[in-house]
Amino acid sequence: MGINERKPLGKILEEMRFCSAKQIKDALKYQHENPGKKLGEILVEQKICDSKQITEALAKQFNLPFLRLESLEVEQEIIQMVPKQVCEDYKICPVKKNGRGITVAMSDPLDFFTLDNLRFILNTDVECVLATREDVVEAVARLYGGSSAMKGQFDAALEELTASAVAVRNQEELETGEEDDAPVIRLVTLIIAEAVKARASDIHVEPMEKKLRIRYRIDGVCQEVDSPPKRLQGSVLSRLKIMADMDIAEKRKPQDGRIKIKVGDSHLDIRVSALPASHGESIVMRILDKKTGLIGLEELGFHSADYKRFHDIIKRPNGIFLVTGPTGSGKTTTLYAALKELNKPDVKIITAENPVEYVLSGINQAQVKAHIGFTFARIIRAMLRQAPNIILVGEIRDKETAEIAIQAALTGHLVFSTLHTNDAPGALTRLLDMGVKPFLVASSVQAIMGQRLVRRLCPNCKEQFTPEPGELQAIGVKPSDCEGKVFFRPTGCDQCKNNGYKGRQAIFELMEMSPILRDMTFRREPTLKLREQARIGGMTTLLEDGVRKIFDGISSIGEVLNLARREDITY
Repeated sequence: MGINERKPLGKILEEMRFCSAKQIKDALKYQHENPGKKLGEILVEQKICDSKQITEALAKQFNLPFLRLESLEVEQEIIQMVPKQVCEDYKICPVKKNGRGITVAMSDPLDFFTLDNLRFILNTDVECVLATREDVVEAVARLYGGSSAMKGQFDAALEELTASAVAVRNQEELETGEEDDAPVIRLVTLIIAEAVKARASDIHVEPMEKKLRIRYRIDGVCQEVDSPPKRLQGSVLSRLKIMADMDIAEKRKPQDGRIKIKVGDSHLDIRVSALPASHGESIVMRILDKKTGLIGLEELGFHSADYKRFHDIIKRPNGIFLVTGPTGSGKTTTLYAALKELNKPDVKIITAENPVEYVLSGINQAQVKAHIGFTFARIIRAMLRQAPNIILVGEIRDKETAEIAIQAALTGHLVFSTLHTNDAPGALTRLLDMGVKPFLVASSVQAIMGQRLVRRLCPNCKEQFTPEPGELQAIGVKPSDCEGKVFFRPTGCDQCKNNGYKGRQAIFELMEMSPILRDMTFRREPTLKLREQARIGGMTTLLEDGVRKIFDGISSIGEVLNLARREDITY
């Protein structure tokens, strides 16, 4: 039966007794007055039919199977064939393998564009069955990991808020503080609560052209979750800005703020950044959990040999100890763990931070306020008059800050700070490039530690396997080194939301300054030569420490290779 020979949808709905002939006639008249609207959409909007009835009728019209997806079980192999992003972008859900192809559930049988794109993206034959769009979204969230609770709250908000009343009503409730009754306020609270539940470090609220996208950064990887409709964008962004004590009328300039909120038993301190973008202000929230954020040295994940060396270094009376790595590599967590170890009643510790991430009891913490001239350099000058034993400088960014920190180290203070470099030896070159005199760098720096965060394998589903020779070669391991060693790889389960990983662990390279390294620094030797000498002096590289984590069953070969470079290994 061709497309033109198919029975009209209205006739099928009438035969299935989902609506009357008069209702169909009225809906068709409305459709004629509003071209572009589909008959099914009109009937759902007028509450004559629901989406399930429309989809069932479409299935009958196109002679396609109709599925309810509430209890759909899909093999892991099929889930891995179709990325979650593809499911969300095209509003489809994989159902089963079909010979060499795959069957997917979708809500529109005439969406040939999606089917053609899927055949191209997945490089396989694609057939479809019909299911309601709501069922598809719920099934994808369940199979790939998502928040159906959040979706339910979004749906509840839609029932309470009409398009014309969203902005006005919500703004009035925000100004009067009636938080319990405001649907959008509950949505924002839920977004934060779900992020905490998912162990997210950041929440990204990103206005797109046709939607408001929400993503959680979990174990360093961004994952998109159920999002409110585009028409709630203004209300959601306004609520977040008010919570962060920002100017909601200012939408042209970047703003920073903080939110203090209690979620369950956790007291959260959330750093908020708003950046004007093409389709609205992009807001990123960094979640700082006071309960879990401060950890001890033992929990950092040091190898026993590196732990002893690190412990001995931070006990020295003076000098500079630098921690290097890119943004989000755990540098601040490492330094806070060191301060926590050194924080005793007879020791005076002062910090200069931008911003203060965690409040440490017994430590004097100063926050940089550049707009009033309260910079790192000015804080360090002032703190030296406070007679501290230990100083923490959040980050060395310029020559002035570096030179003052070095002078503090040379006058009997122990100074901790961070630098954004790729490895430990590169920090020496970076200080010299800033314009600091070589003899000052060579005489003041005691040790430098580079670090990264690798994802931990999920203990519930990691599986043992035998790596290929090429994989061993990539991590610099000889087959003879693998005797008695067990390798694991990720698979995916409900506990890790099918990622194969759960949590993160640091890998380190700890370089202690020796007389030879000080002399090489004084002579401005290049980073490569400094690195070679550090290796001769006993420095374990990031990759080598990553290999130890692989041998211990903590992480996988692929994860370590993503973060550590092959050239770190020498035979």
